[in-house]
Amino acid sequence: MTGSSDVALQMATLNGAETPVPYCSLRRAATQDRFAQDSFDFSIPVLQWAGSFSESEWHRHQNAPPPYGWGGLPAFGSALSLLNNASSSRLFERGSRDQCVTCAVVGNGGILRGSGQGQAIDSHHFVFRVNGAITKGFEEDVGSRTSFYGFTTNTLKHSLKAYHWDGFREIPRTPDIRYIFIPVSIRDYVMLTATIQGTTVPSGEDKGDWPSKYFGYKPPTDKFRMLHPHFIQYVTKRFLNSPLLNMRYGNLYRPSTGALMLLTALHTCDKVSAYGFITRNYGDFSDHYYDSVKKPLHFYANHDLLMESWLWEFLHWKKLIWLYQRYSRG
Repeated sequence: MTGSSDVALQMATLNGAETPVPYCSLRRAATQDRFAQDSFDFSIPVLQWAGSFSESEWHRHQNAPPPYGWGGLPAFGSALSLLNNASSSRLFERGSRDQCVTCAVVGNGGILRGSGQGQAIDSHHFVFRVNGAITKGFEEDVGSRTSFYGFTTNTLKHSLKAYHWDGFREIPRTPDIRYIFIPVSIRDYVMLTATIQGTTVPSGEDKGDWPSKYFGYKPPTDKFRMLHPHFIQYVTKRFLNSPLLNMRYGNLYRPSTGALMLLTALHTCDKVSAYGFITRNYGDFSDHYYDSVKKPLHFYANHDLLMESWLWEFLHWKKLIWLYQRYSRG
């Protein structure tokens, strides 16, 4: 973005302080749009790290179970203490105060097969991917760059198993990539700790597993981020407060991994584009862009994908995101 900082910046209240943000930013739109004013709260921390743990924070989150709190998590304190790098509390550094940071969040939906969106995706400053993020052989449609890979321990391991024969044999590993843990259970805190310490997982469902086969041996701490339970709770209640929360198995409900990454980008980047996310005509496309034969989209009881699709189209209509859509079979 060009122009003087007086033209390119405005002041916004972030984390209790007046902070300059580019005029292109969603934070500016949030001051002008009633829905955005009522929905977005940029003062809530997106990430948790060593500095997150305090007596007041503990009392605020001690009773809610993961992913909405720290209830019943004996291991979370040691995990957070390892996220002590200066960058652990933020996703990225701006090149300049008036830089308009653009982000592409790439889901794995079949709508991307034959889309030709690869170059557009890679042209963003940062590219977020999730779960079975296969790029080799699909670069023309989904691009090749990955800046952030978002996952839970469960979705990471499930994706490596379920999509192995489609080509997903290892998670994205490049020198500049950052990994975003979504802490839905104690597994994620234990896996993060073992990853940074270079040990096997000492207990629980993943006992004996070597994180090094996913992330490399003792990777730098600054490669890792972890979503804050307060942020997950906030985006769930404000944006995806599904009726599933009030049903018998409501304690299992949470936004999908892709939804959490898209909402993370919305609260950190200035301009966000969403690719490969569910749209109203999802039946026209296969479940994933890398499916060799067409497969129907799977709906699970712990996500409300239809509600997510309505949210993405509404945010697109409000010009708060740009959503890739197609209305022809492909």
